[in-house]
Amino acid sequence: MTDDPVGVVTRWEDAGGEWRVVARTAGSATVALCRCDGGEEVDRFTSADPALLAFLTTRPDGTA
Repeated sequence: MTDDPVGVVTRWEDAGGEWRVVARTAGSATVALCRCDGGEEVDRFTSADPALLAFLTTRPDGTA
């Protein structure tokens, strides 16, 4: 996992993939990275990065 989880999510989305938050606590979030053609999960990661948590407050369901 990279040190930039926001970058992981935005690059995934820019490449056409979908993502969704599958778990969230006050201090961390688990994000699933899914295919664009049916939503099959291909990876997931959990992060406590403050930048990711702030990003997810603006886009909690992976939509713009």
